[in-house]
Amino acid sequence: MATGDPAVLQVPPQDGKQRSKPLEKGPATPEKATITLDAMKMLDPRRLKPDSIETERIITVLDETIAKLELSSLIPHIIDSLDRFADVLGPEITNSLIEHQKLSNEMEHLLASSEEEDTMRAEEQRGCLCLLEQRLKCSVRNVLRLLRANPSLCQALKYEAWVRESPAKAFIKAFGEFRNFMLERLLTSPVEEEGKIQLMEAISLQIKKNTEAITALQAELAAAIRTQEEEIHKKDNVIKDLKNTMQDLTKDFKAGIQQIKQEGEKQQKEKLQASQARCARLQQDVQQLGAQLSALVLEHRASELALRKRKCRVEMEIVNWIQKYDADMGEKQAECEEVHAAYAEEKAQLSLLMEKHAVLLQEYSQIEEERRICQNKEEQALKELNTMSLAATRIQAFWRGYLVRCFFKSKRKKKKKSKSKKTKK
Repeated sequence: MATGDPAVLQVPPQDGKQRSKPLEKGPATPEKATITLDAMKMLDPRRLKPDSIETERIITVLDETIAKLELSSLIPHIIDSLDRFADVLGPEITNSLIEHQKLSNEMEHLLASSEEEDTMRAEEQRGCLCLLEQRLKCSVRNVLRLLRANPSLCQALKYEAWVRESPAKAFIKAFGEFRNFMLERLLTSPVEEEGKIQLMEAISLQIKKNTEAITALQAELAAAIRTQEEEIHKKDNVIKDLKNTMQDLTKDFKAGIQQIKQEGEKQQKEKLQASQARCARLQQDVQQLGAQLSALVLEHRASELALRKRKCRVEMEIVNWIQKYDADMGEKQAECEEVHAAYAEEKAQLSLLMEKHAVLLQEYSQIEEERRICQNKEEQALKELNTMSLAATRIQAFWRGYLVRCFFKSKRKKKKKSKSKKTKK
């Protein structure tokens, strides 16, 4: 696939209607129509599926980039609503977002200061800006890594997509189109590439015909422009005649304007005298206000002195409180060390008890196994005993039946003998 072929790079949008409109004007042969239909089928994004590991890897990288762009566009909204998302984000992500906000504020402040200051510190400002930009990039990568480590959080943040700014939405949409374009380019076979080239040749032929039509229209336009220029020349002559008439009227009005100027100068003198009187009154008001200002300055200086004394007392109290705080913290630190030592001792005891518990648990499992074996043996013996008892019972029953049959058999023999003796007599 020749990725650098300009005919391939200039393929029109993937819309069958837009691609077929220019071809309807010229004489389209059946072969060209077949090529157009085949090309439109090849450009259908629903038929494009990855068919190699390299293609899948490239598309996976682009999809991950789109996901990162979507998350990074939501970072300003998350920072603005950090109180609402604090429980969901956790302390680590919250701290990273706070650090990112600080870096963003520093960047804005540095950009604002670089615009206001002169060009003497331009190099220093540029160096600081580059360093801060690197730190900001690292902060964004760290925040994205923490967010993508929690898939459920990313799924929840997708519902906040409506708060994205329009430039971010446009960029994400453009990147998605770039992803589809790359997928189309990676999955286009040489046959489809040749079809696209033939389609572009047909479009170029139609563009050439349109260019010839445009040239003819431009010639007609030039003729129309010349006709219009002639009309404009005629109107210019009419305008010149009107200007001459206006000059005559100007001469007539000059005398009236001179008279109006004289009346204006007279009114100006009267207003000047009135303004001088008003300035004198305002000067007296300024002197009175100056005296009031002096009195207020003296009063404010006295109050400032009292406030300074109060500030010194407050500073002394703050120093005393700091010393007391240091002493209390020393005591608390000693208590913490004692508690830590006790904790270490109890932890050691716990480890010993856990070892003993493991040994006892192993012994208990062995005893349970022995008990289970003994119980199985007892159940087996009881089952054999039941079998033997049942067999003995059946044997005894058979023996009793045998004895009864023998007894009745002997009785029948005796009866037969007695009957035979009676018949003989």
